[in-house]
Amino acid sequence: MPGPATAPPTAGPAGNPQEPPGLAPVRWAVVIPDRLRPLVEETAELSTRFAEADFRLYLVGGVVRDAVLGRLRADADLDFTTDARPDDIESLVAGWADAVWDQGRRFGTIGVLVGGRRMEITTHRAEAYHPDSRKPDVVFADAVEADLSRRDFTVNAMALSLPDLTLIDPFDGVGDLGIHRLRTPLAPEESFTDDPLRMLRAARFIAGYQLVPDPTLTGAVMTLRGRLDIVSDERIRDELDKLMVVDKPGEGLWFLVRTGLAEEFLPELPALALEQDPIHRHKDVLAHTIAVVENTSPVRLLRLAALFHDVGKPKTRSFGPRGTVMFHHHEVVGARMTRDRMKALRYSSEDIETVSRLVDLHLRFHTYRMGWTDSAVRRYVRDAGPLLDLLNELTRCDCTTRNAVKARALARRMDELDARIAELRSQEELAAIRPDLDGNAVMDRLGLQPGRDVGEALSFLLELRLEEGPLGPEEAGRRLEAWWAGRSGAAGR
Repeated sequence: MPGPATAPPTAGPAGNPQEPPGLAPVRWAVVIPDRLRPLVEETAELSTRFAEADFRLYLVGGVVRDAVLGRLRADADLDFTTDARPDDIESLVAGWADAVWDQGRRFGTIGVLVGGRRMEITTHRAEAYHPDSRKPDVVFADAVEADLSRRDFTVNAMALSLPDLTLIDPFDGVGDLGIHRLRTPLAPEESFTDDPLRMLRAARFIAGYQLVPDPTLTGAVMTLRGRLDIVSDERIRDELDKLMVVDKPGEGLWFLVRTGLAEEFLPELPALALEQDPIHRHKDVLAHTIAVVENTSPVRLLRLAALFHDVGKPKTRSFGPRGTVMFHHHEVVGARMTRDRMKALRYSSEDIETVSRLVDLHLRFHTYRMGWTDSAVRRYVRDAGPLLDLLNELTRCDCTTRNAVKARALARRMDELDARIAELRSQEELAAIRPDLDGNAVMDRLGLQPGRDVGEALSFLLELRLEEGPLGPEEAGRRLEAWWAGRSGAAGR
C-alpha cells in the first residue's frame, strides 16, 4: 500500500487508537505519486488564491483515502475544507470556476465546476445533530482537526493541505487502512448520534474496503440502530444502492443483519434467516440470497433483484410429505413485497418495475423442463422484454448449490436456452414480437370499427405469432378471417 514519504513522528496519544487525539495532529510530507500529479496541477491556482488571501485549503474525503490506497479515479469529484467562510469562498472562486452554486451555503458549502470536474469547498464544521432532528446545527470551526473529528470514520478523517502537500491524520486513518480496521474518530455513540446514516455507511466500508469493524463500533450500532428513524428514506435508499454495487457486498449485508440494523429499514432481509427444514437442516435462505447477490455483476438493479428474489419464501413456506419444504408462488408474493419495500424507500417507478419484474420472472426458466420449443422461447423472450440479459444472469447466479452435478445440469440448460434464443433471433425479430397485422389492417380485413373486437383480434394474432412465428400478412389475414368467422358463427348460435 502506498505510504507517506517518511515515517510519521511520534505523536503521543494521537497515534494510539485507544486514546483520544492529543493537541498535535499527525502530519508528514507526502511524495506525490504520478497518479496525483494531474490533480495537484488542476487545483494549483485554487490553492494559490486561498494562500494569498491567508486562508488554508485542504483536500479531504474519499479522494485522500483512495489516493493512499492507490484506488484514486481520474474523474473523482473533489472535496475541500477551509477556514474561509462561505462568502470568502465564493469571492475566491469567482473568475476561476466555470460555474458556481451555493445551495449548500447554510451548511458552509460552495460548489464549483471547473473543466468538467465538480468540486465542493466547505468551511471547517463542527456540527452536531439534535436527538430528534434530521438536520444538523452547523457550527463553523477554525481548525481542520475539529472538522476531521466530526467525520464518519478514521479512514475518511484525513486531509491533504494545499499547496504544501502535508498529510494531516490525527486519528491514524492510514494505520487503520493498513490493518483493515473500521473505527470512528470520536466515540461511535457520538458519531452515530451526530448522523445515524453512518451506521448504514459502515456496512459499505466493511464490504468495499475489506475492513473489520471495531467491537465498540458494532456495539454502538446494536444500541443505536433505532435512531435510523430520523434519517430520510431517500438517504437510506442512496446508501443501500452504494453498498449494492461494491465488488463484494456480502460482508456489509451480514453486518446489517447481525447488528439488527436491517430490521430498521429492510426487515425482509433478516426474515430470510429462517431454518427451511428442521429435519434436514437445509441452507437458510439468507445465506443463499447473499451468495446470489455476490454472484451477480455489480449492476445496481440486478443486485437489488438478487437481494429481493426470495423475499416471498418466509410467507409461502409449507411442508410436504416426509418433511420436504415448499415455497409455492413465492416469486409472485416476493414481487409484491419488493414493490412495497421499494416504494417505502422512495425508489423511482421505473426502478420498482424493473426489480419487481425480475423477481416475478426469476423462476420462469425452471418451468421449461421438457425442452425448449420455439413457442416457449418466444414467450420467454417476450415476457422478459428488455430485461432478458439481466433475467438470464439472475437465473444463472441463483444456482448456489454445492452439488456439482446439479450445477452443471443447470448451466447446460441455460446454455441450451441461450443457443435457442440466438438461433431464433437469426431467423426472426424477437426483440419486439408483435402480430403480423396492425389494428388498421385488422379493421380493414374484418370491417370493424375501433373497439374491443379489434383488441381481441390482435390478441389472437399475437398468440398465433408466438406459437408459429412470423406468417406474413396474407397468411395471417386468412387465419384471422377464419377465426373471426368461427367466432361470429358461435355468437350467432
